[in-house]
Amino acid sequence: MSHQPVRVRLAPSPSGYLHVGTARTAIANFLFARHFGGQFLIRIEDTDASRSDKALIEPILSALKWLGLQWDSDIIYQSLRLELYGEKARQVLDSGHAYRCFCSPDQLEKDRRIAKEKKLPLHYNRRCLNLTEVDIEEKLSNGEPFAIRIKIPEGETTFTDMVSGQLRRANTEIEDFVIARSDGSATYNMAVVVDDHDMGITHVIRGNDHITNTFKQIHIYRALGYELPQFGHIPLILRPDKRKVSKRLGDKDVEQYKNEGILPEAMFNFLCLLGWSPKTDREIYTADELIEIFTPDNFNTSNAIFDEEKLVAFNREHILKKTDHELATLVAPLLIESGCTTKYWLETRWEYLRAVIRALKDRVRRLTDFVTLGNYFFSFDYHYDEQAVEKTFTPESGTLLSELTGRFELLSEFTHENTESTLDELAEDKGIKRAKLIHPTRLAVSGVPGGPGLYDILVLLTKPVVIERMRKAVTYIENKYH
Repeated sequence: MSHQPVRVRLAPSPSGYLHVGTARTAIANFLFARHFGGQFLIRIEDTDASRSDKALIEPILSALKWLGLQWDSDIIYQSLRLELYGEKARQVLDSGHAYRCFCSPDQLEKDRRIAKEKKLPLHYNRRCLNLTEVDIEEKLSNGEPFAIRIKIPEGETTFTDMVSGQLRRANTEIEDFVIARSDGSATYNMAVVVDDHDMGITHVIRGNDHITNTFKQIHIYRALGYELPQFGHIPLILRPDKRKVSKRLGDKDVEQYKNEGILPEAMFNFLCLLGWSPKTDREIYTADELIEIFTPDNFNTSNAIFDEEKLVAFNREHILKKTDHELATLVAPLLIESGCTTKYWLETRWEYLRAVIRALKDRVRRLTDFVTLGNYFFSFDYHYDEQAVEKTFTPESGTLLSELTGRFELLSEFTHENTESTLDELAEDKGIKRAKLIHPTRLAVSGVPGGPGLYDILVLLTKPVVIERMRKAVTYIENKYH
């Protein structure tokens, strides 16, 4: 660890929404900063006008906030710093660590084609490295455009990675790459180094697909006389087909998981454990607990597979950790949006909503399950599960439902105990198993064959609603068989 106060950053590009790979990188940086009492900063890398979309910046920031990743200080936008990057590229040129490259795109493509045919490295062949001052002045006076290429020295490049230990690469494997294009605009690697230095970044934590960039960026740091940050390249998140999770492959973004009923606490917890381990058998943690136990020593070197079923399992555990009131606050907007009920109706029946949450809590895996599994607590269109109808709604069950309805009507107190004993007494009087009454009653009042305990449903719905629904079910059965 450096003795400087820790400063880390996330640098998303607004070319798509926040996908889970970038979100996991954000979480790793956030935990690192908070554990060591440092700062977590945001930089928007929006220099590529052809791919960047300003409209995507707010959704990215919104997704980070949803995950609980509050950043420190103002956001840096690369698009506002373009002139500075050009100045720094010219500084590298003037220092002798770079040179002008006058090669045209056609010439570069021809060189690559020849190298490929000869099975040589597809690196720039340094055609312009040894131009004389006279050659350079002549080309400049003729107005020939040029890019600026950094001059990679002989030897090798090494750095100690927080995850993988010492990494090294022969400099013959690192080409003299462009740091500024012929139009004067700086390249990605140039801009990143300037920004990380100016932002005081002490630790660069990013995916291990950036290792190649790190070997390049080290030479820019040295050319500018900047102190190197510490680098940590964390494992990638892979799809089940072992390809990298990617916006371009159509993988879901964080907002989609939110809309599908995933809790931010569950997503935070799950993503943290992809490529990092607490070194215990325990898996379910709060963000504060993860901040407390976080150590970069526990990053894995192997890539992790994104298993959505495991994410949903984490989600269920985090749902169970919440109070009925907390869940009611989260579920209410979903019920309103689905058209099950209205804001006013819920505001006047908050205790009822909490009771419904309590009844369904053990059965849900996503927040949206409260809507799909419990919509009949709020509205009922008298459409019954077709398979259950064929199995459960028979002429006999219609007669039994009619008689049970009559007995329910006579109850002065519609409680769990009274409804259960009434159903049991009817079953005993008829000499039938209780299931012959339970299943059709459940289907009559809810429209579905499963759910919470029948008597919990009956009491929650209340006597008038139950009687009305049972009568309509009797009518439905009569119409079906007559």
